[in-house]
Amino acid sequence: MRGARALSQRMPADTNRRIAVLISGRGSNLQALIDACRDGRLRAEIAIVISNRADAAGLARARDAGIDTLTIPHRDFSSRAEFEAVVVHELRERRIALVCLAGFMRLLGATFLDAFPNAILNVHPSLLPAFPGIDAQRQAWEYGAKLAGATVHFVTGELDGGPIVRQAVVPVLDSDTPETLAARILEQEHRIYPEAVADVLQEGWTIVGRRFTPGQ
Repeated sequence: MRGARALSQRMPADTNRRIAVLISGRGSNLQALIDACRDGRLRAEIAIVISNRADAAGLARARDAGIDTLTIPHRDFSSRAEFEAVVVHELRERRIALVCLAGFMRLLGATFLDAFPNAILNVHPSLLPAFPGIDAQRQAWEYGAKLAGATVHFVTGELDGGPIVRQAVVPVLDSDTPETLAARILEQEHRIYPEAVADVLQEGWTIVGRRFTPGQ
């Protein structure tokens, strides 16, 4: 996706609405996707929710919504590649078209990225490329940024560096703490993540250089 090469995508007709959500914690963005599917804002099927932690609260959210869940503890494997191979197998068994990371606290390696090229999304609590990595809300607050926000982007081998699908801007108030800023950013994550998933499930989107353009 470097240079001026255009990449176009057309989801296969038989799998173009089956998504998987990977979580490690509370699953609030998972809940946003569940709600969007339920009320018709997102025309998709969440076919599986996978966590690397058995105590992830988001698993209960999925079960309450009637969604199949799996726990695959990464510590049970001797390498990242072995762990990812098992997750990839489970996703392929379910004919997953798009993988959505929602607080999944594991960096993805080549085994996963090669299996789902241009088909993995993540939501990050900053206006990328500013403040990649962990605790981005506190990074923005400590830096004195006047604007913060949320970004949905494709996942690549570069940390929080894939092409951007959607962003939302959140002003940093003089009265903010890192916690209050994070809460307002989270509201925008919940809004734009389903919208971004819908964009990518739509046929005909392109990436030219780093610029994503949704299909018509």
